[in-house]
Amino acid sequence: MEQVTSVETAQAVKKVKVVLSDLHLGKGRILENGGINSFEEFYFSEKLVEFIHYYSSGIYRDYEVELIINGDFLNCLQVDYKGHFLTVITEAVALEVVKSIIKGHEKVFKAMAEFAAKPGNSITYIVGNHDQAMLWPACRVYLNNVVGTPIRYKNIVYFFDGVHIEHGHMHEAANRMDPKKFFLKKDLPEPILNLPFGSHFFVELVLKVKDKYPHVDKIRPFSKMLRWALFNETWMLISSFFSLIIYFGKSIMVNDPRRNWPFKRILQVILESAIFPDLSESARKVLSDDRVHTVIFGHTHVYQYRQWSSDKEYFNTGTWTELTSLDIVSLGKITKLTYVLIEYPEDGGRPRGRLKEWRGYHRIEEDVAVS
Repeated sequence: MEQVTSVETAQAVKKVKVVLSDLHLGKGRILENGGINSFEEFYFSEKLVEFIHYYSSGIYRDYEVELIINGDFLNCLQVDYKGHFLTVITEAVALEVVKSIIKGHEKVFKAMAEFAAKPGNSITYIVGNHDQAMLWPACRVYLNNVVGTPIRYKNIVYFFDGVHIEHGHMHEAANRMDPKKFFLKKDLPEPILNLPFGSHFFVELVLKVKDKYPHVDKIRPFSKMLRWALFNETWMLISSFFSLIIYFGKSIMVNDPRRNWPFKRILQVILESAIFPDLSESARKVLSDDRVHTVIFGHTHVYQYRQWSSDKEYFNTGTWTELTSLDIVSLGKITKLTYVLIEYPEDGGRPRGRLKEWRGYHRIEEDVAVS
């Protein structure tokens, strides 16, 4: 009789899972010297705090809620270490970068700690290409201490109940990590992160352009930006093109133990290069597995939903950073705080995902985001 009662109690527990990605938290909008941080891309700390609070109170007070962070939550590549942007990232360097991000967004991590403290709630962190620092054990321990509970970390894929979640960078040659070699150790004084080609390219080339043009990687379609730059920023475009050629040449010719890219990988990067890759075909391939009915990616910064049949669905969670569209139908800045809500039906059926947009609580006024 007691066994029957316990089963009925377990069945009565309602649960949901909330998936979001690509928030790109940096050191904060305001630097310690009072200046504006032009490299900060996340302007919605208050709305994120409200979001986390909403899913642990009100109608969700009696739910078991899992917050799934699907990569690029922390923008480690775009945070300096003692004034320098590094691609040689040891565990000590990574830890200092993570600490500076948490310090810059204290309210967000306080909200996460309050969320995790509620019985039944949990947090899962899937590593992306911008927060590869979270592969280091010291960074994971530190974040666990900040949140006050052990976070479930996933290096690449999180699979449960027919749902396949991963950041998405593993389906793109430029940002694909080596799943068998997360760290480089050979001929080095201490281990460092084995960053993919795209991370080196971003830090060593793109950040130099972003220093003058902060939104250069936030414009789409990229082809229209190139045509605009040809007439309005001609010298910048020409110099960037030659810098690109030189960079690829050096990548092929230089033998450096801190870089682990075979020529075949660099060739793949050139052939597959895309500023806003479309991962729908990769999702369709994952969905060919009979065990999978739902795929959720991030990475592209473009929210998306596709359905191939009633039981095969693909979601992309988009980004919580600003994009600028040059398409006439959506001309201007685009900001949609999109995420996926996974709900479990009371009849015991399979979980269903819904692509949603967080609007935040009503406010009469708020600061204008300036970078």
